[in-house]
Amino acid sequence: MSKEVLMINSDMKRKRHFAMQKVHDAIKAHGGTTLLSTGITGDDARLALAAVEAGARLLEPNHPAVALARGYKGVTSMHDAELLRHEIPIEEMVTVVEGVRNVVSDDIFITVGAPGTFTETVPTPFTDKEAMLLSLAGADGLHVHKTTWEDLRDIVKVAHRNGLVVDAYIAHPSDLHLFGIPAETPKEVALIAKEMQEIGVDMIGLTTGMSYEGVAAGEIALPVQERLKALVNSVTTPTLAEGGINIKNFKAFIGTGVNILVVGTAIDDMAREAVRFAVKRFLPDFENFKTPIIKPLADSTAFSKNL
Repeated sequence: MSKEVLMINSDMKRKRHFAMQKVHDAIKAHGGTTLLSTGITGDDARLALAAVEAGARLLEPNHPAVALARGYKGVTSMHDAELLRHEIPIEEMVTVVEGVRNVVSDDIFITVGAPGTFTETVPTPFTDKEAMLLSLAGADGLHVHKTTWEDLRDIVKVAHRNGLVVDAYIAHPSDLHLFGIPAETPKEVALIAKEMQEIGVDMIGLTTGMSYEGVAAGEIALPVQERLKALVNSVTTPTLAEGGINIKNFKAFIGTGVNILVVGTAIDDMAREAVRFAVKRFLPDFENFKTPIIKPLADSTAFSKNL
């Protein structure tokens, strides 16, 4: 192997080291449990900056959220976006990452979900080329929802070769959308988490609100508590919880020992409500309008002839 390749490998390892330092710094700054802000705060640079200004230090753009943000093929729900997320071009995700990186400082961690980093409904390759494009755009990591060991091992290798760390997830077999390696019992969660750490996954998460029990308002269902406990007690990597976390129940996660709460839909819902409120303030009598502000011409043809 040439010295040039060795030098590049060292640089990529160094980039990953700094990426994980950002994560550890965020966890420490927020007392052991921090936020990974995603959804609308990951795909819109203006709102990403707002999230950072509010204290977020970890951001996640991802391709289903971008499909939803762009109204791709008319999708209006995340459920529908999940079915065609693989169609979002990698170039679009590169543009999103570049935009977010341009407005936030270098100490902000960006992990990105891109076509092929999830288990897609249509086979979608994710190669060194795509990984390098995202790495050069300013991404620190890959947000990975692979469901088989073979695919997960491959993507960890690709990510690491290109200076990207990996956050990957453990799912429950009955999840509506499978977003990780399936594990039915807490014991299986622990075994899978350990294996993930051994193959090089840098951060290990558990899908929670997508599981069979989900998360009730203000509390965590007992089966989910047991799965979270199995995760945090089995690995030394930073741990994450993703799915169903909202303003009513997030505090219940803090005492579990999980390091990072992945929140997207709840923030999206709050942002939409804020927009509705703001627009209504500008249109206080909107519901009382009986006629259009500008009346259509009775004879548009006659008008055009006079031009």
